[in-house]
Amino acid sequence: MHIVVPVKLVPDLVEELVIDPSGTTLDPDTLRLQLNEFDGHAIEQAILLKERGGGQVTVMAPDVEGVDDVLYTAAAKGADRLIKLCGNFGQSVNNHAMACAVANLIKPLQPDLVLTGVQSHSDLDGSMGPLLAAYLGFPYVGYIAGVTLSDGRAVVRKEYPGGLVAEMEVVLPAVLGIQAADQPPRYVAFTRIRQAMKTASIEEQTVEGLDVSGGPTVSRMYKPEAAARATMIEGKPDEVASRLVELFRELGVL
Repeated sequence: MHIVVPVKLVPDLVEELVIDPSGTTLDPDTLRLQLNEFDGHAIEQAILLKERGGGQVTVMAPDVEGVDDVLYTAAAKGADRLIKLCGNFGQSVNNHAMACAVANLIKPLQPDLVLTGVQSHSDLDGSMGPLLAAYLGFPYVGYIAGVTLSDGRAVVRKEYPGGLVAEMEVVLPAVLGIQAADQPPRYVAFTRIRQAMKTASIEEQTVEGLDVSGGPTVSRMYKPEAAARATMIEGKPDEVASRLVELFRELGVL
């Protein structure tokens, strides 16, 4: 069983996002990238499947700041092969271009299963999974919260609104969009990551001719403009209650 997990790094929303003076992109000098959360679950699901039934896990990621740490962390968790995609991966590279480039590199690997994060907060032109499946010619099922492999097939648990869960059987090879692994992504101590840096190796594969057409063109980026603000009602409890009653009457609620 060969499982390939293509991952991406996305802006860290905990940090303040600064817009470039051009007004069409984020300032790269202040941008901090981190592994997409759903891609972290895809890596975990791949490692779990390997631990249960054996096989090989290959993790690949574009060459952006912080990618080596992401790949070595995957190795510390149990990934067997690390591939860094070298090319001009600026903010203008959309998911269509990434999916096409990644698919061309995945095909020679002849994987049995491809796992991706179901989405990311930086997606502007569709999720990576369905696009990748189209380029590979594989079936795709998304929003997966559990995978079981048996006899060339995958039984997947797909979540629906309202708490409904469905089980589907997919013939391999296939692409699955992982929403949540069977268990939360495992914590790896920094010492194990340091050890992986000494024992694991990162292969570099060049990606040429990224076609950025097919995705949206950003004409303007701006922070949300402040509108109405909340009014804090101060005073003793009885005074606050009386003021609330007055406001409700003015609004026609009472």
